[in-house]
Amino acid sequence: MNAARTIAPCRGRLGVLLPGMGAVTSTFIAGVELHKKRLGSLIGSLTQLQTIRLGKRYERRRPLIRDFVPLAKVSDLVFGGWDIFPDSIYQTALKAAVLPEERLRPVRRELEGIVPMPAVFDRAFVRNLDGPNVKKAKTKWDLAQKLVGDIEAFKDRGSLDRAVMIWCGSTEILPKRSNVHESLAEFEKGLKRNSPDIPPSMIYAYAALRLGLPYANGAPNLSADVPALVELAQRTGSPIAGKDFKTGQTFMKTVVAPALQARMLGLIGWYSTNILGNRDGEVLDDPGSFKTKEKSKMSVLDSILEPEIYPALYGKYSHKVRIDYYPPRGDNKEGWDNIDIAGWLGMPMQIKINFLCRDSILAAPMVLDLALFLDFAKRAGLKGIQEWLSFYFKSPMCREDLTPEHNLFLQHLKLKNTLRILLGAEVLDHSGLDYYDPLRGAPSPAPPPKPSKAARALASSKA
Repeated sequence: MNAARTIAPCRGRLGVLLPGMGAVTSTFIAGVELHKKRLGSLIGSLTQLQTIRLGKRYERRRPLIRDFVPLAKVSDLVFGGWDIFPDSIYQTALKAAVLPEERLRPVRRELEGIVPMPAVFDRAFVRNLDGPNVKKAKTKWDLAQKLVGDIEAFKDRGSLDRAVMIWCGSTEILPKRSNVHESLAEFEKGLKRNSPDIPPSMIYAYAALRLGLPYANGAPNLSADVPALVELAQRTGSPIAGKDFKTGQTFMKTVVAPALQARMLGLIGWYSTNILGNRDGEVLDDPGSFKTKEKSKMSVLDSILEPEIYPALYGKYSHKVRIDYYPPRGDNKEGWDNIDIAGWLGMPMQIKINFLCRDSILAAPMVLDLALFLDFAKRAGLKGIQEWLSFYFKSPMCREDLTPEHNLFLQHLKLKNTLRILLGAEVLDHSGLDYYDPLRGAPSPAPPPKPSKAARALASSKA
C-alpha cells in the first residue's frame, strides 16, 4: 500500500474560467446547470459515472471515482470567461444549436447571467475570426495584467477561494519556438516588447499560472507547453495539462491503433477526412490554423505503433488527414476513416469507420472532468505537467525528453493508478498471478453453496 498524500479540503465553490465561450463552453455550462436541476445526465464524465477498482478482484470494491476521490461537487461550480463576441451563454448556445431551445429553456436565466469578459485576441493567430469584444492595451504585458485583474475580480464577485482555467478557444497558428519561450525571464521581456511569438493563449496561460491557477489547454496551440510557462507553473504550484481535447476521429485512432499493434497486424495506410460547420470548422478553413490541428491529429499513430521497433509492420504506412469546413453540418461533425491493413502473409484487408459525432457533446464532459481533476491536483500539491491527464488530449504534454503516451488504454490505466497512488490505495497491474499461487497468500475460492432441500427435490423429480 502507498501512503496517502495530504489533500487540502475543497471548501466553498470552485470557479471555472473559460477563454473561448463558444459551442463547447455553452454546451458544457448548459449541461452542468441542467444537471443541478436534475434535468440532465452527465454522460461521458469519468468523475461522475465511472467506478475505480480497489484491491483484488475477489474483494469486489468498486466505488465511483467521485466517492473515492475528494473532488469538488458539480453543484459548487461557478462559471466565467472571455470571448470576442459579447453574447451571453444562452445566446451562444442558441446560435451553436448543439442543444435545442426546449432543452435550454429551464436554465435560460442562469445562462443569460453569464456574459463573457472582453477577450485578448490577435487576428495574426486566428485569421478567419473577428469580433468586437476585445481588450485594448499598449503591450502584451498590459493585456496579461488586465487578465490577472479579471481573474481576481471574478473570484471576488463569487467569494471564491479556488479557480481553474481551461482554454476552449480557437486553434491558433503555431508560432515557431524561439528564445522568448525558453525561460520565464525571457517570456516576461517578450510580453513587454510585444513579441510576435507570444499568441493570446500564452497570455491567458501566463495570467492563470502567475496567480497559481491550474490551467488546461483544449486546443492544439502551444499555450502552456513551452519551458517558460512550465517554469512558472513549477514556481507557483500550478498543475498544467493539454493539448487538444481528444473527442472524435483521433479518439477512434487511439482505440483502433493499439488493437492493431497488440495483434501485430500491419498498417499500409490510414486516410482520415472530416466535415464540420461550426466556428472551429471556420477557423480551420485557414491553412495556418489547419496546419496546427493537422500536426496534433497526425501525432498519435507513430507513438502507438512504434515504427522504429516494428519497421516491417509500420515503417512505411501512408497517413493523410483532411478537414473541410461545411457550414450545413454545424456542430455535427462527420469523420470518415479508411484503414488499409495487412494480415497473415501480407494479405490486405480494410477497416472503415464512419463516426457521426457531436463535437461539443463529446468535449463537454472532458471540460468537467478536467476542472475537477485539476482542482484536486492543486489541493494534492501537484504542480507542473500532469501527464496522468493525457487521457483527455490528442497531443499530451509530457517532459521534453519523453515521448507522449497516446494509447487510450494505457492513458486510462495511468489516470486511475495515479488516483490510487494519491489516495494511498494499491496500484493495479492486472496480472492476477497471485490468485492462482497459494504461496502468495491468495485465498482459495469459496466452495459453492449446498443446494436447498427444495432444489434437491426438484432435481430428483426431473431425473
